[in-house]
Amino acid sequence: MNEFRFLAPCLFGIEGVAADEFRRLGFENVQTADGRVTFTGDLNTLVRANLWSRYAERILLEVCTFHANTFDALFEGVKAADWASLLPADAAFPVDGYSIRSKLASIPDCQRIIKKAIVSSLQKSRDISWFPESGETYRVRFSILGDEVSVCLDSSGEGLHKRGYREKSNAAPLRETLACAMVDLARYRGRDPFMDPFCGSGTIPIEAALKATNRAPGQYRRFDAEKWAFMPENAFSQARAEALDLIRRDPIDIEGRDIDPACVELARDNARKAGVGGLIRFTQADASRTKLYDFTGTLVTNPPYGERLDDLETARRTIKFFSRQINSAAKLYVISSDEQFEQAFGRKASKKRKLYNGMIRCNLYMYF
Repeated sequence: MNEFRFLAPCLFGIEGVAADEFRRLGFENVQTADGRVTFTGDLNTLVRANLWSRYAERILLEVCTFHANTFDALFEGVKAADWASLLPADAAFPVDGYSIRSKLASIPDCQRIIKKAIVSSLQKSRDISWFPESGETYRVRFSILGDEVSVCLDSSGEGLHKRGYREKSNAAPLRETLACAMVDLARYRGRDPFMDPFCGSGTIPIEAALKATNRAPGQYRRFDAEKWAFMPENAFSQARAEALDLIRRDPIDIEGRDIDPACVELARDNARKAGVGGLIRFTQADASRTKLYDFTGTLVTNPPYGERLDDLETARRTIKFFSRQINSAAKLYVISSDEQFEQAFGRKASKKRKLYNGMIRCNLYMYF
């Protein structure tokens, strides 16, 4: 089968975690850059990347990459690619993307020119003039960094952080990909007790359970590439069947707690949808007042860190009281955007790692 180059955008700060995962999956030529990981493989690699990636935001199949500092060069570079081998005659192909530090700064102009270039390429290959775009969607995504252009097909559709289990969430949800990266950085493998004392809608405990039991995070969602004409027949259904055989059945000890009973019920519902409802205990508890002296496992959590001053002071008080409830023998991993977190917690972290929760710059405070 043909070999392709794939791009996997991810949140800043977790590129290394994502790259390690792709290497464990057996992908070739894995390399990291700011906010993305690249690798090579065939179309079955694309299927497995979508189904198994816990940290990437989407999987892009690179169609062409070239140097361009004028719109004419952009047009010719896109036109030269073999679009006819990828897009059916009735394909819908919306174009979206971004440009950073480039003379080609106008996104609408880039979208228009790339679209026109694809049409021109297809017209030349097929000797037809009209494309109805009434068929399946092949989303075209471009990135322009300086003068380097990359144009891809988005195989994922909705972002891969949307596993399919969290239709509803609390007011401050943590992206699933980031939650799983925190679990990985905590080196949780399912052997020791695990707890999130500020669990909200349950994202961190659910991601911990999915990882500990080796469940494919994309098992219960769909991907745009499933409808692509050039994909091997039944590739996704076969991969899903194989993934079910790889689930580990060893017992795990995972608990999620939250002060809000509505969040606790929402977390239970999300866990059921993720297929791990029977593996996690969710209970109502105030983390700032509930003693955890006997807990010596791994705590991974996303406590409230208010962006407004009054919320921030409340969050700091909560963290101060929470720090008095836990055993110093427990391993603790806390994500927060508050630069004064360590002062509020009353203890300097063993290590800090910069992460981004969406557009919010945070630190993961690690207490070993």
